[in-house]
Amino acid sequence: MPSKEIDSSHSEPRRASAFARSGEESLSRKPETLRLPQRSWGAQGGTCASHLFVIVGPTAVGKTALAIELARRFDGEIVSADSRQIYRGMDLGTAKPTRQEQARVPHHLIDIIAPDEPYTLANYQAQAYAAIDGILARGRQPFLVGGTGLYVRAVVEGLRIPRVPPNEELRAQLALEDGAALYERLRALDPDAAARIDPRNVRRTIRALEVCLTTGKKFSELGRASPPPYLITQIGLTLPRPELYARIDARVERMMAGGLVAEVEALVVQGYGWELPSMSGLGYREIGEYLRGEATLSEAVANIKRDTRNFVRRQYAWFRLRDERIHWFENAQVGEIERLLVL
Repeated sequence: MPSKEIDSSHSEPRRASAFARSGEESLSRKPETLRLPQRSWGAQGGTCASHLFVIVGPTAVGKTALAIELARRFDGEIVSADSRQIYRGMDLGTAKPTRQEQARVPHHLIDIIAPDEPYTLANYQAQAYAAIDGILARGRQPFLVGGTGLYVRAVVEGLRIPRVPPNEELRAQLALEDGAALYERLRALDPDAAARIDPRNVRRTIRALEVCLTTGKKFSELGRASPPPYLITQIGLTLPRPELYARIDARVERMMAGGLVAEVEALVVQGYGWELPSMSGLGYREIGEYLRGEATLSEAVANIKRDTRNFVRRQYAWFRLRDERIHWFENAQVGEIERLLVL
């Protein structure tokens, strides 16, 4: 699939006046709805490709506010690319768009499964394509928005998901090993995959090792890509680390004030165990340590902030500032990004 020519100046983030999630005059108005023409693509030039706008970047950078405003301006709908926002009942810890935000623009792939339901990358890819195609069929503009790099790649690049069935015997053997030892083993076999996995996420580490050991190939290299029939424009949001970390700290404080402890307690009362992948996510893991008496509340809050900063570093391994497929913006006004999309 041909890609839009990228100006080399986009390899460095643009600097403009501050763009924030709230309080910007530029986000308070709804200008005339913009509609984009379809464009031809393909070797024969006989098929029309519809636009797919993609917004990526680290957590707390402002993707939600930008996506909602652009979706309002382009008569769009948002398809989430967040592996934690799929779970029902997990709102605060996942920084899920609020009900008010979701009421402003239709959202998809949020609140789609219970915290104990299995969900695979293949499930996500199929549902994301279905959501995007449904939006296009309604004559509206799809936006793929999120910070889960593998989800974004699955859609944008059309990854062919490795069909490696679970090997329960191998998993049981690996589960007997220490988590840190498993991670070091993965790092030796597939450093690229290890760099994108939280060392404490034993479930994902075991899955990557399972694929490596079963196929004899690197987990990070499996699956050829079959790009989807969309004309894709990717927008990346970034900030200087001190500013981004300050936003993370403020967000964690808002989560706590909003009732994150009560949210986690409610999940436990409903019978969701700490061993579930959903309960190992940022915020839930650390509050779990507090509820089990393994940390004080202040320690848990500090750990959430620390772990989120570490998560940001891993996100930048997926969304690289030198990736010329992504138009990077730093502190950009929504109007500046809008002008890029209508070119």
